[in-house]
Amino acid sequence: MTLAVSVPEELSARVPAEQRGPGLGRDAVRLLVSRGTEVSHHTFRELPRLLRAGDLLVVNTSRTLAAAVDGRIGHARVVVHFSTRGDDGRWAVELRDPDELGTTRARAGGPAGTEVWLPGGLRLVLEEPLSVGSARMWWARVAAGPVEVEGTDSRVDEAATGARAPADAVLGLMREQGRPIRYSYTERDQPLSVYQTVFALPSADGSGSAEMPSAARPFTVGLVTELVSRGVQFAPITLHTGVASAEAHELPYPERFAVPEASARLINAAKAGGGRIVAVGTTAVRAVESAVDADGVVGAREGWTDLVVTPERGVRVVDGLLTGLHEPEASHLLMLEAVAGRAAIDRSYEEALRGLYLWHEFGDVHLILPAEDPHAEHCASNCW
Repeated sequence: MTLAVSVPEELSARVPAEQRGPGLGRDAVRLLVSRGTEVSHHTFRELPRLLRAGDLLVVNTSRTLAAAVDGRIGHARVVVHFSTRGDDGRWAVELRDPDELGTTRARAGGPAGTEVWLPGGLRLVLEEPLSVGSARMWWARVAAGPVEVEGTDSRVDEAATGARAPADAVLGLMREQGRPIRYSYTERDQPLSVYQTVFALPSADGSGSAEMPSAARPFTVGLVTELVSRGVQFAPITLHTGVASAEAHELPYPERFAVPEASARLINAAKAGGGRIVAVGTTAVRAVESAVDADGVVGAREGWTDLVVTPERGVRVVDGLLTGLHEPEASHLLMLEAVAGRAAIDRSYEEALRGLYLWHEFGDVHLILPAEDPHAEHCASNCW
């Protein structure tokens, strides 16, 4: 799906909402609500009265990593975006060139055998493309680099003699030398805390997301408390997001996910009781739709998912979606169309442009609800 619209550069959210003025919080963003082709305009703080008791929000608990690390190929500077750690210890990575804005621009990876020198005496070696026909993402192994032999002018290549970098070497490198991935539409680097959502939890092995599961960013503790007090439930899942295709708009790569047993039970019970299952972010859709059987029953699942939710596949669990505003060429729009239909997405994006909504991870958000819902229509103007 490609939208027949273009997004003016001035509609890119350049800084987080809380930095746009005194007294503002994360929830100081706008909320576009669509029910079929009917669209209404709200603030995010109105979310509790747009939902109802018995609704359930599926939220992603993955923490954002400081996944951008400086390196060099020969004498040339590069920036490594660490995406996903494979079961064999390798990392899926994207190499990018620094630009004059303090961010990066795309570059082709490879060829196989390319070595990238990293801080801390580590060496990244590209081995093979992540997928056939793609030159952007590569599987790479991390090894200890050459070290000087004390008292001599020679060096010993530890990798060549069998020494390997520790399994958690990259995670340590990110903690010490990394920074959050950002793109040129943002104004400046931000601390990692800006990229953590209120739902983010540390994982046992230190894994996390290369880029923030940003649909949940506007939530605050106070807003979550209010939603719970009104009878809205939360079901946590985990999906560690990989590096987005900011320029290429490729389909998502396989990602690691987990739907716990308790969350599966909550989702099934809410569904059986007539509650609406609203995914917070496309990552939550991908995870929960990867854990459902042909009868629409969600089970506890974990591992890798390569599911791509399209209009042809459809959705079996999710009734609604809270998400950011995506580029007109973004593959995520296929998922939105699967949830709401093409006409609804076309209409909502026309309204977002007309209303000067802000795009990207620090921008405004879009709540997609089922079209035929008289109670929700009533709540939008007079509820509680």
